[in-house]
Amino acid sequence: MTEPMTLRARVQAPVKEVRHALTDPAAMRIWLAEHAEVELPGRYAFWGCHTPEGDAPHQRLLHADERTVRFAWTLGGVEATTEFSVEEDGDDATIVSLSQSDYDNQEALANTSIRGVLQTYWCLALANLAEHLEGRELTPKIDFTTREMRADVLVGAAPDTVFDSLIDSEKATRWFGFPLGIEPRVGGRYAMGGFDNPNPAVIVDLEPGRRLSVDWGPVGVGTWELEGSEGRTRLTLVQSGFEGDLPPYAAWGGILAGLSELRRFHEIPDWRPIWVG
Repeated sequence: MTEPMTLRARVQAPVKEVRHALTDPAAMRIWLAEHAEVELPGRYAFWGCHTPEGDAPHQRLLHADERTVRFAWTLGGVEATTEFSVEEDGDDATIVSLSQSDYDNQEALANTSIRGVLQTYWCLALANLAEHLEGRELTPKIDFTTREMRADVLVGAAPDTVFDSLIDSEKATRWFGFPLGIEPRVGGRYAMGGFDNPNPAVIVDLEPGRRLSVDWGPVGVGTWELEGSEGRTRLTLVQSGFEGDLPPYAAWGGILAGLSELRRFHEIPDWRPIWVG
């Protein structure tokens, strides 16, 4: 069953700057896609390796004004509607809302269609929009042209501090934005949704301050490797050993979107999530 999907993110930039980033092809090629072409009011297109089915542009502009961009996007054989809208949030911040029609969460859970990637794809895109407008280093995007899933980032905190935020249930829940129940030992549970989850992931490797590996079942084993220098951490993520013809892009997108918030959690004074209820 398809259902509308809505996301709302707070960006520390004025509405005018946010709207420019949403519609300027040069900016879009930074935070969203490998390729972008925009000629309002007639064309709004993006494609390339960081776009699902990105061999060519598959968008059709429906409406654009100073606060809204709405377009049809054919993905997985289905033409659905995507809409960005912006509104002021005080003097120097903007709430960006993203709505996506015809989204089926079961496609994401079962990994049966490329359309299942839409929620985490847009979470990561909005996180990178915020990073771009706030002058921060972007989080690596999904590469839909490869089965290799690997990302490297620098986090502005020491390895022990970063590692603690990966294995402490309360801290991980804060930055990930979803309840996590974690038993920090080999064989312990890593439970999305908390310990009531009847099918939790399992920690299969744990070296304090250096490595954490979690077996997520069909979507493979996720490994976080940490290496420190001068109070910073080089964090390497790898997702491997997954099953099926379609790589688990939806799960990988969720991990990358979470990585963006993990970096903010450690680097921004008086941190609060970008996500708005």
